[in-house]
Amino acid sequence: MKKVTVNCLAAFISFLMLTSFYPFRPGEYGLNKVVIDAGHGGKDPGAIGVDMIQEKDIVLDIALKVGAAIKKQHPNVTVVYTRDKDIFIGLGERAKIANHMNADLFMSIHADAAASTQAYGTETFALGLHRSKENLETAKRENQAILLEENYEVKYEGFDPSSDESLIALGLMQQNSLAQSLSIASKVQDQFVALGRRNRGVKQAGFMVLYKTTMPSVLIETGFITNTKEGRFLNKAENRNLISNGIVTAFNQYKEEIDILYAPASTKENNQKQLNNKESIDHGVRFKVQITSSPKSVGTDAKRFKGIEGVEEIKINNSYKYAVGNEKSFEDGVSLQGKVREKGYKDAFLISMYKGERIPISQALEIIKNAK
Repeated sequence: MKKVTVNCLAAFISFLMLTSFYPFRPGEYGLNKVVIDAGHGGKDPGAIGVDMIQEKDIVLDIALKVGAAIKKQHPNVTVVYTRDKDIFIGLGERAKIANHMNADLFMSIHADAAASTQAYGTETFALGLHRSKENLETAKRENQAILLEENYEVKYEGFDPSSDESLIALGLMQQNSLAQSLSIASKVQDQFVALGRRNRGVKQAGFMVLYKTTMPSVLIETGFITNTKEGRFLNKAENRNLISNGIVTAFNQYKEEIDILYAPASTKENNQKQLNNKESIDHGVRFKVQITSSPKSVGTDAKRFKGIEGVEEIKINNSYKYAVGNEKSFEDGVSLQGKVREKGYKDAFLISMYKGERIPISQALEIIKNAK
């Protein structure tokens, strides 16, 4: 495996620091602009799957369907595609499109591949540290597209897509908007699970297409086209409709969450007044902050959770979730999430419970809204 020199790696890290990660500032009224990125294209076919299907064709169709649905459901949201036909676009150029329009969200859509034809399932990535060899290999594969760009050595200041060191350096450059990226990523995965797809989880890795974006960004792997069953599933238009509908539903949930968080002060005051008026009504919804999960029970001793008191164990299917809090309002839940992250749990996220069952945040907010 080719290794970058120490000097090249240092230059690349400096390049990242100069070109990336400005604070995320959503539009005046929340999520107003989204960029949808169909991976690969033109001379870059992406992965070649079963029956010789090409990743670039599969993901372009899904991206166009996602964009069309968002436009229909949210006429006031600006939707921009990095490509809407079979053309080659450099990875840096894709991020530049999103930054130029000051987008509030960037979604890059892909189909996965693996040496083993047995690999299958969906996963959604945010930019961050590689937590497994599989994450690292996925990032390497997707980053290979830069080799097709002219003068890529100059553009990317010594970055080598086949080098572990370059990928690790990239992963260290986590965005200020990582929390939002992980939020939309988890919503996408929840929808894929609801469709019966295998859940490979929300992950972090060093993707070139994400690192220069200045807004919440995710890379969605819709399935393995190198797996016979899954490849043929994605090759059918009706199944791509299902996948795109799942992504749109996740987008809707995320937009509602962001619109509430970043609503104008006057709107927030009105929302708070409504919540205060309903304080005497127990709507049954509780917001908690999930700290971690485990395949087996590890107990709730505060010593295990950096001194956090009141951690409870929630068993969902065959997994144990560890969460804290019992907040009635979304705002209080978000506040608690911030406190938990200050304790060192940077990936802690908000969940909602109703009658002992975990439900989507959007559903919880709807229950509160309709409480009488």
